Amino acid sequence: MPSWGQEDGKLSAGKNGVPAAAWRTGGAVAGPVAFGCRLCAARRTGTAGRVVRYTPRWQRVCVRHGQWLVDADADQPLEHLDVRGVPEVAAAQRRWAGVARRAARVGAGPDRVFALAHAVVARWWEQALHWESETIWPRRLHRVAGGNAGGDLGRWRIVGRDAVVFPEVVAVADALLDPAMAELACRASGGMRPRARGEDDPFCHRLGEQVDRDWLGPLAAADYGGPLSGWRGAIVRARRGIRPPGWGDDPWHLKREQQPATMAGQLRVMAAEAQAGGSGTRWRATVSAEHRFHITRLLDEAREELAHLRGAQSGTTAEVARTLLEHLSQSAELIDRAVLHTAAAAVAAGVTLEEVARWSRLPTEELARVLAASQGDD
Repeated sequence: MPSWGQEDGKLSAGKNGVPAAAWRTGGAVAGPVAFGCRLCAARRTGTAGRVVRYTPRWQRVCVRHGQWLVDADADQPLEHLDVRGVPEVAAAQRRWAGVARRAARVGAGPDRVFALAHAVVARWWEQALHWESETIWPRRLHRVAGGNAGGDLGRWRIVGRDAVVFPEVVAVADALLDPAMAELACRASGGMRPRARGEDDPFCHRLGEQVDRDWLGPLAAADYGGPLSGWRGAIVRARRGIRPPGWGDDPWHLKREQQPATMAGQLRVMAAEAQAGGSGTRWRATVSAEHRFHITRLLDEAREELAHLRGAQSGTTAEVARTLLEHLSQSAELIDRAVLHTAAAAVAAGVTLEEVARWSRLPTEELARVLAASQGDD
């Protein structure tokens, strides 16, 4: 990029009057790059051809032609997804204009508000494969995939994610900008007297209603360590006037590790796994994506529960002991469930029951009984 306007003496005209230049990654300066709508480009220029431009994710819908414009930095053939069958996606883009104005008025920055809401919803997207009550996203995904994503579900979940979850991203951003929601989050955390939140958390219940999922509240309340928890923590600390060392008070700050994976990154991982061969490929070939994700998510949740045991604990001995034992018990339960699901996947893939029992350190008869009971529950 040219150096003028950088206001840096080192970038002024260099030796012998030769202009200098500032090297920048375009996406880091101007935002993500996406394909443009070919039909709109042809209408304006009279020439049909591929168009690429810097476009934030809240401006990806070509309303005129019913297209979601896909990231252009991923090595995949699609330039757009057909969203004519999901009108709520275009409606969300129209709604975002008002949300962005509200964000600007409170000094939050529309881009930062969108990034946080996108991270919250993308985390839900990764969890949703084992949400039995989730019916909205599967319907949308099949529609943007041309009617049926089942034949290549893993790839379509990557390529279609941003389009499918866009209405919920806008709804969450709108909700988190609402002062009433901030007040509710503070009250749900005990106000000036901290308390652990439970499954009946009114803030999470209300947020579930905002995205047309009345059942989401308990699931969101049980999800610690994500960007939503970070937003709540900053809100509550600001209300209480607490500034722990190393903690920020900016509710819109999104940690690097909480940023959702990009389409390009996910597709590269998928391609690498497909080329790796070995047991990993056999595992993916024989175990469904839904089952593998469920196992991975259980382990992630167990790690998050254990992470709460780190650091200083405050309160009476009984209170600290109760908190530690609750987290340990929850972690143990999640690991047990992961063992059960992994064992079931291995048996279904053709591994003998005796081998699975030996690996899981369970008696063969007990494992057979538990697997039979779990199949009956399904």
